[in-house]
Amino acid sequence: MNVLLLGSGGREHALAWALSASPLLTKLFCAPGNAGIAEVAQCIPLDPANQDSIIEFCRDERIELVVIGPEAPLVAGLGDALGDAGIRYFGPTKSAAQLEGSKGFTKDLCRKAGIPTAAYGRFMDLDAAKTYLASQSVPIVIKADGLAAGKGVVIAETRADAEAAVEACLGGAFGAAGAEVVIEEFLVGEEASFFALCDGVTALPLASAQDHKRVGDGDTGPNTGGMGAYSPAPVMTAAMTERVMTEIINPTVKEMAARGMPFKGVLFAGLMITATGPKLIEYNVRFGDPETQVLMMRLKSDLLAALLATTDGVLKTFDMRWSDDAALTVVMAANGYPGTPQKGTEIKGLDLAKAVPNVEIFHAGTRRDGDRIIADGGRVLNVTGRGKTVKDARDAAYAAIAKIDWPGGFYRKDIGWRALERQKT
Repeated sequence: MNVLLLGSGGREHALAWALSASPLLTKLFCAPGNAGIAEVAQCIPLDPANQDSIIEFCRDERIELVVIGPEAPLVAGLGDALGDAGIRYFGPTKSAAQLEGSKGFTKDLCRKAGIPTAAYGRFMDLDAAKTYLASQSVPIVIKADGLAAGKGVVIAETRADAEAAVEACLGGAFGAAGAEVVIEEFLVGEEASFFALCDGVTALPLASAQDHKRVGDGDTGPNTGGMGAYSPAPVMTAAMTERVMTEIINPTVKEMAARGMPFKGVLFAGLMITATGPKLIEYNVRFGDPETQVLMMRLKSDLLAALLATTDGVLKTFDMRWSDDAALTVVMAANGYPGTPQKGTEIKGLDLAKAVPNVEIFHAGTRRDGDRIIADGGRVLNVTGRGKTVKDARDAAYAAIAKIDWPGGFYRKDIGWRALERQKT
């Protein structure tokens, strides 16, 4: 079958890499793609936000499945448009994508379904928000309700910082995404990323992962889209996985179906594992980045078959197989990230790095200029290793990074530190 993958990041390169190995695949297209994706798919200069051009391309190329990578097209209703055109797609409808598109929607759903999450309030009025803040303790979390490209969350350490964050949000700092603000209790524990394929009725858990949000070593500096990840996450034991499915994922799937907006696609739960058990921080309605990179390195099943089973509503009879190996990815980012990244610098040594055993390099923000690979984004490369332990996977990834010649970039030196600490004890 012909498949169209939408997106241009490291997540999409990892998905393209896995999809390209499927015996069900005839041809893989990616729009718009990047320099790495071009090695396993035909890249098409289409904008995923342009629904009409996507539909026209699907008809011209007889596309039988569209895999929607980023969240913005899903929240904008691309799935609905494809469905109306009779084109099969992987991802939720616009109404179901509210689980990521509106933090307030998700919090209210959690309250209705009894799903454990942080205490919260949601506000469109500044005075009401400040009155609520006055009754809360700090630190406290301030979130723009809508999609803000990962920049709409502030962990306020003081009441003054919290008030400033609320004022900025409701004052237009995040545009329409900040027209409403969600104020949340600060949760204490260990974060984990949990993924499940959902076909509207059945949820099938995938492997766990743990990412590193802060830009600097030792989890310092501002939050980012993610500077690295590893899988499996030691905190996600079999017992904890069962609790997450029973207390969080399955009630969500049931409640969404009851509301007439059944969730189909991949549900990405950002979790806090607290002293009393798992709590939902937030939902995303697409694969994570950079968690997808480590998941695809461990996946033994046919990804395309899994996505089709999800889309066709037959997950109840489907099973996923995973390697016992661990995987770890290190993000190489352009200088200036997560602020304004320096674009246009050349990256050398990638062939030497790719020759390191048990390593795959997934491109995120790159473009090709003749024989040169040029940095063209904030997060630029995901150097991903696999090994029997997290340490082995980590050693492979950093051995490959040592062969990459890129003065215009940087990376964290401590990816996987939580898992390594556990191995010592």
